[in-house]
Amino acid sequence: MGDAFFDKIYLNPIIAAVSDIEKLEKAIESPCEIIFLLTGSIFNLKDIVSKIKEKNKSIYIHIDLLDGFSRDIISLKYINDNIKPDGIITTKSNLIKHAKGMGLLTIQRLFMLDSLSLETGIRSIRSTNPDAVEIMPGIMPKVTNIIHNATKIPIIAGGLIMDKEDVIQSLKAGAIGISTSKEEIWDM
Repeated sequence: MGDAFFDKIYLNPIIAAVSDIEKLEKAIESPCEIIFLLTGSIFNLKDIVSKIKEKNKSIYIHIDLLDGFSRDIISLKYINDNIKPDGIITTKSNLIKHAKGMGLLTIQRLFMLDSLSLETGIRSIRSTNPDAVEIMPGIMPKVTNIIHNATKIPIIAGGLIMDKEDVIQSLKAGAIGISTSKEEIWDM
């Protein structure tokens, strides 16, 4: 499961982050090999995942942002068994552990607000051992480098990525990929 993610991110490190269903088609048609779904509901999630997979794109759903699902193990199991995304994104450490047990690729999202959140984030990564970590905001190359060196877990920089320079700086700092909702960056 993880090999496909890393193979695709190697081909194109830009990840289309879709927080508005109206932009889904543009993300599917973009050169991005991977889509992070940051929206959806119990009514449309299966159709969205199927549509993306039909185009041979990988889909990772942010389970914390779905409508109509609780943020628990039962919902995670239902999503894994019935909707079949390639993996999940979550801020919840307990869901990372359970998703890994189900064979899903796991991406732990961390919000970096200050030095305390940096320390707490590193401890959380070491505890849960996700397949990758998404750092928000992604425009902090120094923080990307610190987390990468401290954990050796692949890093995705996301949030507030404005232009090509932000992409380059994040990749130079050790990020393997960049998640962004900015459509103009999807086509870089």
